[in-house]
Amino acid sequence: MQELKLQMNNDSCGEKTGCSCCSTDIFEEKPPLWKRRQLITIIVSGILLVSGLLFEFAASQHLAALLVFIAVVAYAGRDIFRNAVRSALKGRLDMNSLMCIAAMGAFFIGHAEEGAAVIFLFFVAEYLEEYAGDNARRSMSRLLHMAPETAKVKRPEGEIELHVHEVGKGELIAIRPGEKVPLDGKVEAGHSSIDESAITGESVPVSKAEGDKVYAGTMNEEGYLEIRTTKRSDETVLSRIVKLVKEAERKKSGTERFIDKFAAVYTPVVIGLAFATFIIPLMLGHSWETWLYRALVLLVVSCPCALAISTPVAMVSAITSAARHGVLIKGASFIEEINRVRVFAFDKTGTLTRGKLEVIGITGFNGYLIEEVLSIAASLESRSGHPIAKAVMKKASEEGSEILEIDRFISIKGRGIEAEIDGKKYYAGAPGLFDDLPVSIPEGDETKGKTALYIADESRMIGAIVLADKMRVNVPDVIRDLKKQHIRTEMLTGDNEEVASALAEQTGVDSFFAGLLPEDKVSAVDKLKDRFGCVAMVGDGVNDAPALASADVGIAMGHAGTDVAIETADIALMHDDLSKIDYLVKLSRKTMKVVRQNIIVALLIKGTFTVLAVFGLINLWVAVGVGDMGLSLAVILNAMRLTRVRA
Repeated sequence: MQELKLQMNNDSCGEKTGCSCCSTDIFEEKPPLWKRRQLITIIVSGILLVSGLLFEFAASQHLAALLVFIAVVAYAGRDIFRNAVRSALKGRLDMNSLMCIAAMGAFFIGHAEEGAAVIFLFFVAEYLEEYAGDNARRSMSRLLHMAPETAKVKRPEGEIELHVHEVGKGELIAIRPGEKVPLDGKVEAGHSSIDESAITGESVPVSKAEGDKVYAGTMNEEGYLEIRTTKRSDETVLSRIVKLVKEAERKKSGTERFIDKFAAVYTPVVIGLAFATFIIPLMLGHSWETWLYRALVLLVVSCPCALAISTPVAMVSAITSAARHGVLIKGASFIEEINRVRVFAFDKTGTLTRGKLEVIGITGFNGYLIEEVLSIAASLESRSGHPIAKAVMKKASEEGSEILEIDRFISIKGRGIEAEIDGKKYYAGAPGLFDDLPVSIPEGDETKGKTALYIADESRMIGAIVLADKMRVNVPDVIRDLKKQHIRTEMLTGDNEEVASALAEQTGVDSFFAGLLPEDKVSAVDKLKDRFGCVAMVGDGVNDAPALASADVGIAMGHAGTDVAIETADIALMHDDLSKIDYLVKLSRKTMKVVRQNIIVALLIKGTFTVLAVFGLINLWVAVGVGDMGLSLAVILNAMRLTRVRA
């Protein structure tokens, strides 16, 4: 009970690297309640206990009743007594020890029925708590079983079926409609829709074609695909999610560490109180049987398991629920930290925006048509690898523009390019490129807050192409939701003041920092921490790594599980969906609310029962049935409500 079965099983199965049981044992699906071996013990022990009570009260067969009660203790309590002995040999008392002392004491003073009931109810409590604790992680166990154990590999001798552990990188795998993707890879042939909800939490199937990435555990819905594997079975996004969630459940929050320390002090204090409850009245001449019984009740009440599990079970529920919704949280402490966050700082490119420039407007000057401007610009940019060049080339391809032959290509670093078309010199670049040329930008040109590419020949301006990094569609809603929760929003960007100001106005962020290098973002985060308190940084997980590390909580756009995003941040949004920020805040606040409820209820009931036990107002039945088993189950069931928090 004290362990709640939340501890991790580190035993190896002995199989080769990548064995699913080694990497996923914590989430292994267990049999239903009615199929577990312990149920036989409960049924048999329950029948024996009822029979003993009938002997005791109906037939007055006290010896027979005593033998039956001893049988109940021996059968239902064999593991409890074994664990108590192990604990005693290590020089400490745990819940098993307390229950054994209480049961033996009850037998000693002639309350054999209550001694048997203590052991029986404690066994039932452990059984039900184990089952309830498993439910807290059931959504994750369903995820684990999504990846198939075999893959259809295409070899020169034909298609063969192999266990996923036997499939290496670079193998070609065939996936037919309705089959699951066995390993991470890239589509080499075919087209289909893939349900990636297991990895990203995104319910809408994603179209996949040649060159696209696919992930183990996702479902191929309609078409035939051939994929080239890029990861072994123990390196897939799915296996890494499992590993990180497993590690996250080991990492305790500040509240958990406090409760552990409190329980460590609380237990010996109450044991001392139980001892004093017996000794002091005995020294004053009171009945030793009465006060020994009250001391035994106090021992049972002192069991701190409900208090000890009040926080861990809530954190486990929250972490696994978040993983199911495409939010990977790497430790319970970050759930607690999110609840304290007063400022969300967002990177611009790749976070608030898509991170890809797109042509949003073309203007012709001096009689040039839009088509001519695009054709000349694309021709000039055809030899450049700059993001602006890629965006212009993409637009030209979409419009079917003619790409002309160019000569004497010269790249002018930081300003633009120069080249000849049919012997005539042309220029393309930023406004600064034309400062030393006899060409001026026409008056009235409006490019404020946008990136503009100007095209000119030696004597006049031909046109301008306006580009922009488009904002993600749900950004204003995310910012608005955070403001409703009294959380400040800031934008950090390397872009200039005008570009930053324009996007800040569109998104609704409270303020922004512009013209920042990666190291400058760290300074900006530190300033926000000094001014407002706890800060969460949201970035793309690549060039934002220093700022993510500097913030109290680093949240990376997961890019469907890229290595950098998962390893850098404390939390990863697996589908790059910023709307999950609001879900994350709600989940954190709900989790900490449940933790507070569990702790307060556990302390109140334990405290009340302690007083009642001293005054002899409760018996062993009530102490173990309500004060221990009932309270523990109530704490777990309350925590399990977190699995119903929706994204």
